[in-house]
Amino acid sequence: MTHKITLIPGDGIGPEVTKATVRILEATGLKFEWETFQAGAEAYEKYHEYIPKELLDSIDRNRVALKGPVTTPVGGGFASINVALRKKFELYANFRPIRNLPHIPTRYPDVDLIILRENTEGLYSGIEHEVVPGVVESLKIITEKASTRIARFAFDYARKNGRKKIHAIHKANIMKMSDGLFIRCSRNVSKEYPEITYGEHIVDNTCMQLVMNPYQYDVLLLENLYGDIISDLCAAFVGGLGFVPGANIGDQHAIFEAVHGSAPDIAGKNMANPTAVLRSSLLMLRHIGEHEAALRIRNALEKVYRDREKLTRDVGGKAGTSEFADHIIEAMQTADIENAAQSSRA
Repeated sequence: MTHKITLIPGDGIGPEVTKATVRILEATGLKFEWETFQAGAEAYEKYHEYIPKELLDSIDRNRVALKGPVTTPVGGGFASINVALRKKFELYANFRPIRNLPHIPTRYPDVDLIILRENTEGLYSGIEHEVVPGVVESLKIITEKASTRIARFAFDYARKNGRKKIHAIHKANIMKMSDGLFIRCSRNVSKEYPEITYGEHIVDNTCMQLVMNPYQYDVLLLENLYGDIISDLCAAFVGGLGFVPGANIGDQHAIFEAVHGSAPDIAGKNMANPTAVLRSSLLMLRHIGEHEAALRIRNALEKVYRDREKLTRDVGGKAGTSEFADHIIEAMQTADIENAAQSSRA
């Protein structure tokens, strides 16, 4: 079987880290057909569109995409490519698992958190206008449909994956109507899953509680802005954004992406760490049913992280981006040989 995947290399270090990831994925022996498109400033130079129609058609056709980082200008320029793609394909669930890698020094070992964020509305609806000069209004949109949909996604995930506890995070003490609707929908859905403990925490208290003791949480269910902020906070527990994967999932389509920036200062220097894109690709493999290949890569990745010499320089190693990929492929091949030898002895 050949998997047709839309590939968006991104800009800055994006082409390097996605190239390394593609090499590792193909080393599993799986067959891929990559349809590669640019987005953002580079796409505009070529197509005079920030998101070319050909890219949208490819995602619509393939239903799965792997994406590198794309820079979004701050305070001007074009709108977020990420937000536009999420809205276009109704990718309502932003999924970020937060788990440690070996030998990455952090304050908290053995963190295992799932961040599930509503991805299509809230303050990120992008509905803004200038009321009078010097006064800008931004609308926060919360709907029963979207709130119920993300809550059900969270509880379904928890049930299927043996997670025991979900906290809905809100500011309903102040935003009584919008955040109030979000938690009412979460409560209603929770009643259908009696085996899962349900709780609610106010967002500012949640930030403090996380920093004091992240182990008290299991799955966090959040609306858009809170989820964006808290998922980055939680990434710090495992070393930063360069180590965490991301997925944007809808009923028909899914885009898997690194959540870190494009780091233009080191672009083209074979220095970038592809771990975040690689871990995102493991979520992609599981999404398309290739669980064994995902496990092989995960085990190889963790084996490489136990040998500091084989890591990229940002984590104390000496490897470049391409050499890091070589080490993971070698670790997979070594494990395959060892497993074959054990099977023959059995």
